[in-house]
Amino acid sequence: MRTSNKAAFRRFHEAISSGDADVIAKAIGELVQPDVRFHAPAPAAPGGAEAFTRVWDMLLRAFPDLHVQIEDVIEEGDLVACRNTVTGTHRGEYRGLAPTGRTVTYGEMFVVRFSDGRIAEIWGVVDVFSQLRQLGALPA
Repeated sequence: MRTSNKAAFRRFHEAISSGDADVIAKAIGELVQPDVRFHAPAPAAPGGAEAFTRVWDMLLRAFPDLHVQIEDVIEEGDLVACRNTVTGTHRGEYRGLAPTGRTVTYGEMFVVRFSDGRIAEIWGVVDVFSQLRQLGALPA
């Protein structure tokens, strides 16, 4: 019996929520297509699965206690949509900002397309404005 895309998504989410770079790398290798198309605010190069690795390396260096709370997950065909709340403490350089020690809470939404049980494409909207405002990089 094939695992649902929603179950694969939750497995991926559990790995990224672990905060363990090795667990995350393993999940990326198992659950993300090597040529995944990534449409979200992230480092521009390289593309593919390496973009996921770079995003999580960057986020965990900046916010070592990063936590992504799933609020909603909806599956329809080969698509999974999710709404999350993200929290973390700014302990490392992020987007050119020196560590502030400030805690951030912001929202994000993703639509993920699966192919053969693996993430093939992802679209994301992250409330970077709120995040940067909380870090003091933008006026309140």
